[in-house]
Amino acid sequence: MGGIRPAGWDLPRRPTARTNGPGRGAGSAAGGPAEPAGDAARVGPAGPWYTRTVRLRLIQIDAFADRLFEGNPAAVMPLPSWLPEEVLQAVAAENNLSETAFYVADLPPGVAPPPGGEPAYHLRWFTPQVEVDLCGHATLATAGHLFDDVHPDAERLHFWTRSGWLAVARRADGRLELDFPAGRLRPVPADDPTSAAAVAALGIDPQERMVDTDLVYVLRDAAQVRAVVCDFTGLRDLPVRGVVVTAPGDEVGVDFVSRFFGAAAGLFEDPVTGSAHSQIAPYWARRLGRSRLTARQLSARGGTIGCAVDGDRVRLSGGYRRYLDGEVTLPEPPGVVGVRASDEPPAQGRRYLWAGPQ
Repeated sequence: MGGIRPAGWDLPRRPTARTNGPGRGAGSAAGGPAEPAGDAARVGPAGPWYTRTVRLRLIQIDAFADRLFEGNPAAVMPLPSWLPEEVLQAVAAENNLSETAFYVADLPPGVAPPPGGEPAYHLRWFTPQVEVDLCGHATLATAGHLFDDVHPDAERLHFWTRSGWLAVARRADGRLELDFPAGRLRPVPADDPTSAAAVAALGIDPQERMVDTDLVYVLRDAAQVRAVVCDFTGLRDLPVRGVVVTAPGDEVGVDFVSRFFGAAAGLFEDPVTGSAHSQIAPYWARRLGRSRLTARQLSARGGTIGCAVDGDRVRLSGGYRRYLDGEVTLPEPPGVVGVRASDEPPAQGRRYLWAGPQ
C-alpha cells in the first residue's frame, strides 16, 4: 500500500518562486495556479506555502519482550478524535509494522463504560493492509504506554474493540496481563481446499488440522516448527487471517511453541502473535492437562507469552520495552472537527496540543 494518498489530502508544499505579475493572482507561484486564499495558505519568509498540518504522537513499543529488540514492535498513536478510516490505514501502511494501534478517550455512542470507574478507551488495530478484529501485542503495547504515561497508579485498563471489552492488568512482576476471549478450534478435513493450499505453501505434514480465526496445524516437534519455510504467495489469497504452526516445547520451562504466517492480514511472519495464543492455549491446556502454560513464538525476534486458560477466557501475559517516542506530521484532514490548534507562528503550521488523555 505504499504511496497511498487519501482523497482530498495534499502534502504541504512550498512554491519555488513567487510573482504578482499581470494575469496572476496574489500569492501565485510563477507560471502556476493561484494559491488558495484564507486559512489554507500562509505567507512566510520565502513566500506563501501550505501549513495546515497536524502533529500526532507515536510511541513504538516491543511487546511480549523481556529485552529491547525482542517480541513484536507495535506503533501506538493517541488521537483526539477519529481520523477518516482511509487515513488510519495509510498511516499504518507508512508505519509498516505488524500493527498500529489507534485509540481515543471517547467511547462509541451507546457503549457504556465498564463498572468500577477504571480507565476505558476505544481501541482499533490496523495492519499495513487491513483493520483487524483482535490483536494481542498492540493491545499490550497500548496498555504499557497508558500505564507509563497517563495512569501510573492504575491497576487495570479497559478497551472497547471490535471484539468487545478487553481488559489489561498490571502484575506485581511488571508484566501486563491481557484478558481475551478463548478461541474455539474445530477440526478441518484433510481435503479442505483452503487447508490443502496452506499445507502446500508451508511444506508441512501436520498431525492435526484445525481452524478458528486462523488455520492451526499441530506438528510433531519444535524442530519441525523451526524448519518451516513459507511460500507467502500461496497464503496471501486464502480466506483466513493467518496460519499457525505449533508443537510441544523442547526447552526447559516452555510448554509449547508456535509460528504465525499472515494470509488476509497481509503479513509475512509475525514476530509474536498474542491473539493466536488465545486460540491455541486452550488446545494445549487440554492436551497437557494444565491451565497455566508458558509459550514461546519461534520467529527471528522471538517472544515469551504466559497463558492462563479459565473457561471461555484466556489471560496472556508478557513484558514490554519502550523503543521510540516521536511525532508524526500529517496534512490536516478535510472536515475533521474537534481539533485543538496551537497559536504557533504560521511557518510552524497547526499542531494538536492534545498529547494523550488528560
